[in-house]
Amino acid sequence: MFIAELTIENFRCFGEREHRFVLPLGDGLTALVGENDTGKTAVIDALRFALGTRDQEYIRVEERDFHWPSGAGERRKEIRIRCRFDGLSAHDKGAFAEYLTYVKRDGGTNAVLYLNWTARDAAGTRGTRRFVAIDLRSGETGDGPVLDTEARNLLRATYLRPLRDAERALAAGRGSRLSQILQYTKEVRESGADYDSAATPHPDPATLSVLGVGDYASALLEGRDGIKAARKRLNEDYLKPLSFSGDDLIGNIAVSTAGDKDTRLRQLLEKLELELKHGDAQRPANRGLGSNNLLFMACELLLLGSEAADFPLLLIEEPEAHLHPQRQLRLMQFLQNQAGVARADGQKIQIIVTTHSPNLASAIALDNLVVIQGGGAYPLKAGLTKLEKSDYRFLERFLDVTKANLFFARGVVIVEGDGENILLPTLARLIGCDFAENGVSVVNVGHIGLRRFARIFQRANPDEDGVLDVPVASIADLDVMPDCAPVITGRVKEGEDWPQKKNRRWRAKSDFGEAELAVHREAIRGKASGQKVETFVADEWTLEYDLAYSGLAEDVWVAASLAGKDDRINAGTADKDAIVAEARDVFAAMGPQGLPREELASRVYALFTTGSEASKAITAQYLAERLESRVARGELTTEGLKASLPAYLKAAIEYVAAAPAPDAPPVEAAAPAPGQ
Repeated sequence: MFIAELTIENFRCFGEREHRFVLPLGDGLTALVGENDTGKTAVIDALRFALGTRDQEYIRVEERDFHWPSGAGERRKEIRIRCRFDGLSAHDKGAFAEYLTYVKRDGGTNAVLYLNWTARDAAGTRGTRRFVAIDLRSGETGDGPVLDTEARNLLRATYLRPLRDAERALAAGRGSRLSQILQYTKEVRESGADYDSAATPHPDPATLSVLGVGDYASALLEGRDGIKAARKRLNEDYLKPLSFSGDDLIGNIAVSTAGDKDTRLRQLLEKLELELKHGDAQRPANRGLGSNNLLFMACELLLLGSEAADFPLLLIEEPEAHLHPQRQLRLMQFLQNQAGVARADGQKIQIIVTTHSPNLASAIALDNLVVIQGGGAYPLKAGLTKLEKSDYRFLERFLDVTKANLFFARGVVIVEGDGENILLPTLARLIGCDFAENGVSVVNVGHIGLRRFARIFQRANPDEDGVLDVPVASIADLDVMPDCAPVITGRVKEGEDWPQKKNRRWRAKSDFGEAELAVHREAIRGKASGQKVETFVADEWTLEYDLAYSGLAEDVWVAASLAGKDDRINAGTADKDAIVAEARDVFAAMGPQGLPREELASRVYALFTTGSEASKAITAQYLAERLESRVARGELTTEGLKASLPAYLKAAIEYVAAAPAPDAPPVEAAAPAPGQ
């Protein structure tokens, strides 16, 4: 049995009716990802309210738990949470027989369990005290029988809170979590025999159960000479003189054996604690918070994996707490494996986690990820997104930790190269659209997979499921050069005929008619555009060329000249200021030639294809520094930079990041660097 669907209405950030929260779930691992304050914790808490937890914590419904709709004058008065359980085993059907609903599915009839939890704010109904009425019913619409205590106890979830104190939970003491876990594990409850002092006063300890060992130890302690002597002295020297005739006070010193077997076992287990050791050594391992948290999770899974009678659900908030990145990956691999292991009753553990860790998000299969955003749930399961089967296999290989930050962003820019990755955040900040301030992530996917990554954010059925309200700008090259560029960039020699189109990988404008070029551009744009995803295609050719073409030719020229001599600059054998001065002189010398923009920009781009071939990534770094310095020195204004940027870059930046209000303070640039 597993939760197949969770519906939440009027709980915290979630509304009702068409604004209700609906989360479809699978029977294995589900990871809820998204930025802060989107409702991930609210989902976990809704399950805690509806199901209860194994540690028997008391969860009180507060006034703030009732949803306050935007524009409304007061909070809603009723919270509704519904869980639909599917995949019921024969044991489940027997345990919940009177609460089941039978539905037609796939030509047959299937048993489904609905649990409807309702909280009504009945403030004022009991004098001046605030009162919340809780109701728990079965049935698809909540019109079935009320679930009794026994049935509800079978549905309790195991919950691991964020920033949990694992060391305290595993320490000895009354009501310790370790004693609760051990008391209900099959190994503790079913292994060995009880101690019978009358039948076998001196049994072999190896044959006894845990409780049997405890009872036998109690009998041995009670029979020790020291205990007997102390008891005799207590009774004869102190209690007898205090007794009335015929009513003797007699004391007995023994380990407490009051209560039934379950009580005595719990009291015994409360004396145990769990700690890590150094391999086979007996000395403590002196582990920190992270290792103790792993130990705690392992114990909870021990209980879930062995307790065949109860519903196997594990809720973990921020499993990455206190763990370094490699441990996080190891943990997620372990949890995914555990979710796939069947218990003795054939059921698997359902695990729901919330996380802010790109490490964990990159290690979880896309099928198991759910983006929580704007009050809605957007599972990335196959069939619910625009991703094709081959896309899932591709992203499984290439969606690493540096790219997984896209799941936590308010806006995403997907680029094809290091140059855009390095340069775009600086350009955005300098024109007043700071990516950091707007929660925008730049994801560099290289020259493969740009559309695959973009389609993560596109829903297969937007009319039914809604649209992910995250603006995604996919930036693509046009990859069509001006007709002068093949010679200038060294692809062909002066006066030489171009190879036939089928024999070359590059294209020039003369290969297209005007209408054909527009079709080519639209074909690139259309591959991944739609819903909140928009593809911005280079106006002319590619990033560096377009920057030079639009008005930053000298800046790109200087930056590329520095990049070509970067090793010498870092080694101290070349002077940076001298290189800048020389580059500006060479560029200025091209001015009197009256070069057309296409030819000037092509000469700038030739620095990346001829001679020492400057690195585009290092050029982007130098260009970012140079533009920052020019703005800081007052040589370049925000409006001047905007006017000098390619239109497609400016549009992409403004699409994902809000520009400041007209009266907002000016953008602060970095302090000017010498020679920039």
